[in-house]
This record gives sequence, structure tokens and C-alpha cells, in this order.
Amino acid sequence: MTESALNRTGTGEFLGHPTGLVVCFLTEMWERFSYYGMRALLIFYLTQHFLFTDGAAAGIYGAYISLVYITPVIGGMVADRYLGASKAVILGSLLLVAGHAGMAIEGAQAIEVTVRGQIEVQRDPFYLQLFYLSLALIIMGVGFLKANISTLVGSMYERKDPRRDGAFTLFYMGINVGAFLGAIVCGFLLQYKGFSWGFGAAGVGMLVGLLVFLRGRHLFGDAGLPANPALLSQNIGFGLNREILVYVLSLLGVLVFWQLIQYRAVVGGILSLSLVSMTAIVIGYAFTKCEREDRNRMIVCLFLMSYQIIFWGLFEQTGSSLNLMTDRNVDRMIFGFEIPAAAFQSVNAFFIITLAPIFSALWLYLARRGWEPSTPMKFALSLIQLGLGFLFLVYGASLATDPTQVALIWLVLLYLLHTTGELCISPVGLSMTTKLSAPKVVGMMMGCWFLASAAGNYVSGTIAAMTGSDTIGGEVVDPGAALTTYMEVYSTAGWYSIGAGVLCIALVPLLKYFMHGIK
Repeated sequence: MTESALNRTGTGEFLGHPTGLVVCFLTEMWERFSYYGMRALLIFYLTQHFLFTDGAAAGIYGAYISLVYITPVIGGMVADRYLGASKAVILGSLLLVAGHAGMAIEGAQAIEVTVRGQIEVQRDPFYLQLFYLSLALIIMGVGFLKANISTLVGSMYERKDPRRDGAFTLFYMGINVGAFLGAIVCGFLLQYKGFSWGFGAAGVGMLVGLLVFLRGRHLFGDAGLPANPALLSQNIGFGLNREILVYVLSLLGVLVFWQLIQYRAVVGGILSLSLVSMTAIVIGYAFTKCEREDRNRMIVCLFLMSYQIIFWGLFEQTGSSLNLMTDRNVDRMIFGFEIPAAAFQSVNAFFIITLAPIFSALWLYLARRGWEPSTPMKFALSLIQLGLGFLFLVYGASLATDPTQVALIWLVLLYLLHTTGELCISPVGLSMTTKLSAPKVVGMMMGCWFLASAAGNYVSGTIAAMTGSDTIGGEVVDPGAALTTYMEVYSTAGWYSIGAGVLCIALVPLLKYFMHGIK
């Protein structure tokens, strides 16, 4: 680390990286424990507790996870302009603790009744609205925490520091330690104690993450402070300064998301408008405020972000359709013990924990020899591996002697290939965004990264809805027909993903040219 970078962050080093990386690692680990622990249960909560149909549950799930990735655009811009990264992370953590606490209040089980010959579902409106409000708090909380904790990681390294990709890969491993533990703990608590215990454990994890960050925030020095403290503390009337106004508007934003989560079509419209608007803003900034090299890099960055729409649209079947398929159509018996379906959300995280250090070392090894694939090539390889994962699962289903069950090994193989694909796009993409963005708008560009993820997550809900099956009381009516539907959708998804990856490879030389030496 250079002297200037050391002064900026106020940290020493731990195992070759700034000590502040440890704080980011642990904070994000516990936040992801809460997020993925809750997410592992969410589709089951919708279909088994509130008795939504598969299609309706997939729509709510897709709207939720897409909004989770829209809000970092807001959180990144507010932190850049007003709060600074540290205060934004703390605000996000407080909102997340409140949201997970609300999720732990389970309420009355929905019931099916016959009215004039038609089956209708009766849900307690108070607990249903409390559920939506809790999701809204989590959505806003992730918005403030997610973009800015990543920005803090980037702030500890110079733009061309060779440790940068490795640092983000290690940071990404921390994310997945939390995801692994969260899915297992919350999944088993659901199986043996119920939804309130599983959601409650997620809330406790988020509280621990907040305490870790408060303890270590001083390690970031000036990097996490507001860009203009005087502007933040300026009185705007009515006894309020700008900082308090930001907090008030954040709570009002929660109320907005409370309503949006109930109307998926509106979310889709807002997402489309946000994508067009942010693209125009970035292009406008690049052409009016940046020198030639920075301008070209930002345009390439924006283009590479679009790959995420394909990747996450397919990858995020994990928490929705793949989660339901695991419950209904996968033989989960191991040595006479049935593993809860929700616990399999930990498999992807387990592979990342074990493979992330290998990938981190591999990138450094290849870089020293001049063989490291460029960022565009890594993105293309991620799509190919994603598609292969689906096709192996489809192949495994074709070998099954029971038309309603798939052997567990094929699901694990899908997660393995999806994980290696994820390691080629997600941590690399976070690093890419901080490298290719103009320094003054890194927070905004990090928000754009998550906005592209939001588009993919929204698409994932649409794809998951295609796999829906008829259910009664939350249980599928015909498991064999359900498995056939899953495999038809996954086969199409696999071939499309591979085709997109091959096309991306053809564009690599052009994209590298406009990156001007940044890999």
C-alpha cells in the first residue's frame, strides 16, 4: 500500500491487506447471514404459510430481490453526496435489524376455504401487511449497506493495485461464509422450530454485524467520512439539518417500498425507467466530465454490467424455483436423514468458501505470467458455466428411474458450476466497477452495478413463474408433471446462457481495447 493510501484509510496491514478489510469481511458476513438465512425461507413462507400459488410467490420473490438491488443506487448516491460510506452502512444496518425483527413475528397461518364452489385463501391482513413492511425495511437497509461496504473495500486500494481483485474475492468469501451459515441455521430452525425461529436467527445475525462495524469503523480513517461535512450539518429550516432530513426521507422511502412490494408490475416499470435513466446519466457524465480514457472505461463498465441481467436472471432460480424443486423433486435422504430443502441454499456458499481462495490465488498466479483472462473473458466464461449447470441437472433428471425424483448429486453439480461461474463475474465485477469508474462517481457506479443485478433478479421471478405447478395447501398436486416442467424451462435456460457466453467471447478484443490497459 502506498503512503497516501495508508494515510487515507488510517489502517495497517493484516496478511498483506489493510486491516479495514477484516471489518468489511465480518460486517458483510453477518449481513449476508441474515439476508440469505431469511431468503432461504422466503419462498416456503409464501407458499406454505401464506399459501400463495407458485406463480404469485415467484412474482413477490422476484419483486423483492429486484428492489433489494435497486436501492443501492440510492444508497450509493446519498453516501457519495451527503452521508459518507460509514454512516450509510450504520443506517442500513439499523433498518435491517428492524426488518428482520418484523419477519420473526409469524402471525396466523393462512387457510383455504370453499366459497360458492371455489377455493379461496384467507390471510390475516395485519400479519400480511407486517410481512410486507418488514420486507420494505430490509430492502431500504440493504440499499444503504450493500453499495457502501463494497465502496469501503475499494477505497483501501489504489486503482492499479494488483491485490485489488484478490481483496474483493476474499471479501466475497466473507459474504458466503455468512450465506452458508445463515442457510443452514435458519433452514434447520425452520424444520424443527418454525418460521419465527428461522427469521429471528437472521435478525440476531444482522445485529452482530452492526456491532462489528461500530467497533471497527475507525480503521477506515477519512475514507468513510462525509465528502462535505459542512453541507451535511447545514440547517435547512424547521430545526432540521441535512443529515436528519436524509434519515426522515429514508423512512418515507420504506413506506414507498411497503406499497411497491405488493405490485410487481409497478416494480417492473420503475426498474425499466431506472435502467434507462441511470444509463443516460452515466453516459452524459462520461462524455461531459471525463477525459477520453476514463470515458471509454466507464462505457465499457456500463456495457459489462448488462451481462448480469442474463446471469442473475438464471442464477437466482436458486432461491425460488430451484428451492421449491429441491423440496418436491430431489431425493434429500443422506444416511437415513432427510436434509431440509432450505439448507441446500448453503451449497453455493460452501463452494464459494472453498473455491474463492483458489480463484484468488489463481488470478494472481496467472497475472504474474501474463496469462490472466481479461474481465470481459471472465464474464463470458461465467455465462457458459451457468448454462452447463442447468444442462447437467436436466441430463441427471433424464437418467432417473423415479419420474418424480432427481438424484442429489446432479443438484450439487449444478451448484458447483453456478458457483465457478459466479466467481468469474460477481467479485470480479465489483473490482471492475471500482477500477473502471471515474474516482468521483465510484459510489454511483457501484449502485449501477447493483441496479443491473436488480434487472436480472426481476427477470428471475418471471422465469421462476414459468415453472409453477398446481398446489393444494402448499403441496404440489402432481410431482411428476412438476419435474417435467422444471426440466423444460431449465433446458431452454441452459442453452440460451451458453449461446450468450459464446457471443461475449467474440466481443472480448474490442472491449479490452477500450479499457486502456486496465484488465
